Amino acid sequence: MKTTPDPRFTHPLVQDYVRSETRRQFLRRGASFMGAAALGALAPGLLGGAAARAAATTAGALPAPHFAPRAKQIIYLHMVGGPPQQDLYDYKPTMNDWYDKDLPESVRGGQRLTTMTSGQARFPIAPSKYRFQRHGKSGMWVTELLPWTAKMVDDMCFIRSMHTEAINHEPAICYMQTGNQITGRPCLGSWVSYGLGSLNQDLPTFVVLVARPTNQEQLQAISGRLWSAGFLPGKHAGVSFRSGGDPILYINNPPGVSSAVRRQMLDGVREMNELNFRQVGDPETHTRIDQFELAFRMQSSVPELTNVANEPAGTYALYGEEARKPGTFAHTALLARRMVERGVRFVQIYHNNWDTHSNVGGRLPSQCKDIDQACYGLVQDLKQRGMLDETLVIWGGEFGRTVYSQGGLSHENYGRDHHPRCFTMWMAGGGSRPGTIYGETDDFSYNIIRDPVHIHDFHATVMKLIGMDHERFTVPYLGLDIRLTGVEPSRVINELIT
Repeated sequence: MKTTPDPRFTHPLVQDYVRSETRRQFLRRGASFMGAAALGALAPGLLGGAAARAAATTAGALPAPHFAPRAKQIIYLHMVGGPPQQDLYDYKPTMNDWYDKDLPESVRGGQRLTTMTSGQARFPIAPSKYRFQRHGKSGMWVTELLPWTAKMVDDMCFIRSMHTEAINHEPAICYMQTGNQITGRPCLGSWVSYGLGSLNQDLPTFVVLVARPTNQEQLQAISGRLWSAGFLPGKHAGVSFRSGGDPILYINNPPGVSSAVRRQMLDGVREMNELNFRQVGDPETHTRIDQFELAFRMQSSVPELTNVANEPAGTYALYGEEARKPGTFAHTALLARRMVERGVRFVQIYHNNWDTHSNVGGRLPSQCKDIDQACYGLVQDLKQRGMLDETLVIWGGEFGRTVYSQGGLSHENYGRDHHPRCFTMWMAGGGSRPGTIYGETDDFSYNIIRDPVHIHDFHATVMKLIGMDHERFTVPYLGLDIRLTGVEPSRVINELIT
């Protein structure tokens, strides 16, 4: 009896897909088929394909956290360029006596310098021109440039002994965001998304916002590679919202296309993608299907999320009037609160122009004004809504700045080069220990003399706060069990945790 070949398998495009299938994909497809067959035999009709995928999108890779999580959501405020710690939080009054004297070689210790200062004939000390004052029960020293932040130091956990090996921006930011100086690894937000899953199927699990600084004197490139999912499934990559106009391109249907027509189109595309998956078995096909479905749901959820017009006047008393202006840091901070309130698991905000190689006196006040009241408003807003206990707020850059001046030096102005040996970060909420001041640097804010915290230690601590053991939370890739904290020893800083 002659049979007619199934056109689904004889179409030239399908045959091309099958020919391009790798051994790994073939074996994975076979395993998936056997598992599906077994499930079908045991529980026919229990879960349809669409229902199964919907359930999978809400679940993380871990059946349960390794520990009881203190933080369920994270807002990460990254100051791109490296804030000068000695002008903000690392008060060094003895440097006033060292003005314009050379940094001792015994302090510099042969440290690698960037090409921007390695050719200088001398390295003159530049004391901070800004006044400092102690605040709160903790007695934390804070610069006069951050009066709003100074009000909440007892809600904050300061780390003044962060350090890194990276001395240039791209590898340093990559290191801070992904745990590796080489691009291609999943970022912290992707690890959190992968491990814990979604809290709201109508919004992305991981969102990225890029704030526009008031002063734009020296902007650094902010690459989409920083919020890549790396070797994790693509659905765990960050979804970038734009600073102006529609938050996401094509969030609205074009003229003449109704939601019903859009739904019909997506159903057709899904059927073709399912055919592709049955032939090739590439799991990224289902990632694409899920992304299309999420995009459709976001057409309803995102406009409501980003519409801040109905926020009460008290909101702007907290965040400042700049929060009304899309693209400002204050506006992104307000959006971050609205996002975690609606179940976004991880919000990453970038604020540019902290690369103060020159003009610290002219630029730093503007940078601080951009973020000061907004950070205060965000933390206090979360606190008064009862959300701070389960939301971890992180603030910091990719490295610190040198105590010696780059270029010209005067009492009123100076510049600072990159400095990886010590810098300051802070956390609030999410199980971090409030009112803590951890770590100490020498009189030059150049070397750590007590309680160093490496980037990997910091990541291990954040993992602990969200309920994950950084040594056990691994992903197999290229024959290795990869983890965020890498292969070198790292530790959880329990003194930072309540």
